[in-house]
Amino acid sequence: MNLRTTALASLLVAGTMTLAAWPVAPARASEPMVKCELSYNLEGWSIIYKHAEGAGTVTCNNGESAPVKISVVGGGLTAGKFRVTEGKGEISKVSGIAEVFGDYVQAGAEAGVVKSAQAQVLTKGTTSLALSGTGQGINLGVSVGKFTISRP
Repeated sequence: MNLRTTALASLLVAGTMTLAAWPVAPARASEPMVKCELSYNLEGWSIIYKHAEGAGTVTCNNGESAPVKISVVGGGLTAGKFRVTEGKGEISKVSGIAEVFGDYVQAGAEAGVVKSAQAQVLTKGTTSLALSGTGQGINLGVSVGKFTISRP
């Protein structure tokens, strides 16, 4: 190698090292997570097939709010008729109310005579929905299904 080639190679290496050490603009932080709450009433029945419908309101801590329709369908070893009043849900890992809508996977065991209580956690990808509520009815069984939150 001659002197000129060595000097160019050294200059190229020094330039590359300088660029590698140059501060890079920080990556844009992902949107902050929003916490949303669901208030709902739900009424349904099950005889092997489970079906329920209801309505409610989703309110998020970023000021967004929307009325919602709720439907539950599924199957399993179940039987009964039930109604959930003043149900509550906490929805986490969303960046806005638009991510609340959709289908959540539901699995649970129900048992109640006249007065009953419900508590379960549902998922939709990385989003989770924790439900709790009290109600009336007669229901017994184990089921899997789909809990859908949609616009009315």
